[in-house]
Amino acid sequence: MRLYVDAPFTSPYALSVFVTLREKGLAFEVHTLDLDALEQQAPAFAGLSVTQRVPTLAQDGFALSESSAITEYLEDVFPQVPVYPREPRQRARARQIQAWLRSDLLPIRQERSTLVVFYGVKYGPLSTSAQAAADKLIAAAQHWLAAGDDYLFGQWSIVDVDLALMLNRLILNGDPVPAPLVAYAQRQWQRPSVQAWVNQVRPTL
Repeated sequence: MRLYVDAPFTSPYALSVFVTLREKGLAFEVHTLDLDALEQQAPAFAGLSVTQRVPTLAQDGFALSESSAITEYLEDVFPQVPVYPREPRQRARARQIQAWLRSDLLPIRQERSTLVVFYGVKYGPLSTSAQAAADKLIAAAQHWLAAGDDYLFGQWSIVDVDLALMLNRLILNGDPVPAPLVAYAQRQWQRPSVQAWVNQVRPTL
């Protein structure tokens, strides 16, 4: 398998797929694309990924983009090491949380890019709209982790990484986040599969 990701390794969505592949113990090659140089529009990649997006996973003549589609595909094809809950309602909740993190909270993504997480960049105070989004994120995370659980669903899932990444946009910038959520995010971040992504060699800004 071949996984296409962004050259600076800052995409939270590429991270999610990379971690899934590592957790499942699957052999794969990583290929980087310089999105600023529009390498995703080059004919070779555009012919592989019709939507010209990363991450894209290629396997035996089949190519798939959109991170949650890829991780769910990998779960279906390689179920031996699960990265989603098995119980149907928990699995539905996991999909809900993933979809929400990808479609909502735009002000956080705009004002706390993943350069905070992977390059140590610091930004100024949150705007009113971004603070409202941060409050919404924190309230939701506290609801789902109300018992101070180590994981969202009793044991680790890929959704824990997705939620920790969003929390780390705030935490690593120095924005106030409740201590239990900081501990939760730090716990997910120390997972070897996540550290393998964190420790990738990145080009200088």
